[in-house]
Amino acid sequence: MGERSKPERPRVALFVTCLVNVMRPGIAEATRDLLVAAGCEVDVPLAQTCCGQPAFNSGDEMGGRAMARHQIEALEGYAYVVAPSGSCAGTIRHDYTHTFRDDPVWLRRAEDLAARTHEITSFLVDVMDFQPARTRFDAKATYHDTCSGLRELGVHDQPRRLLESAEGLDLVPLPGSNVCCGFGGTFCVKYPAIANAVVEEKAEAVESTGAAILLGGDLGCLMNMAGKLQRRGSAVRIFHTVEAVAGRLGGPAIGEKP
Repeated sequence: MGERSKPERPRVALFVTCLVNVMRPGIAEATRDLLVAAGCEVDVPLAQTCCGQPAFNSGDEMGGRAMARHQIEALEGYAYVVAPSGSCAGTIRHDYTHTFRDDPVWLRRAEDLAARTHEITSFLVDVMDFQPARTRFDAKATYHDTCSGLRELGVHDQPRRLLESAEGLDLVPLPGSNVCCGFGGTFCVKYPAIANAVVEEKAEAVESTGAAILLGGDLGCLMNMAGKLQRRGSAVRIFHTVEAVAGRLGGPAIGEKP
């Protein structure tokens, strides 16, 4: 097998995701900064909307399919589509092709989009072979593997490799790092008691590490864990992985006032 060739200044569509756009746009800014540093030409297509995951998760197949058609059209013409979320990238990669499995025309277009879509840390490491600039932040941190990124996209080593660029950040293992935090999209709405029990165990695991910072790759999961930790009176601060890699750990953490 020959060496993998690194794309030369690929044109990338940044798929911001609903939660990042509304709740923490700084994650999108950090994602864009890293893509530019990796040598990409970055666009933020204004026509993009929700990926349709809430509709698919709620059994609204027709609604999800309509949103899938919209994204497929909005994201055509780009070499890659990159999202700071394994959950939304996983929906585009897997749910779109599944929903159009009996429609040859749209299935072909969905498969084309799926092949071009990546979660941000996977894209930087696996596609761009990116080595981020060295930053410095002295703290003990731990890492939660979000379900969709890990199980649907195989994201595990990539964020840990990128975090090696943050000098002074002591990354310690999180017991049960691959166990769900209890968020699960609409799961926490449908089954709040179960979701609360799950995130309680996650918070206990985070606190057992003695880490001052918790990192992860999906804002929904991070907000869920931040809420539980704050209600427990924990001092653990929560950031998205790209914020750490981009040297943005000095600002307010998720759930903190600006």
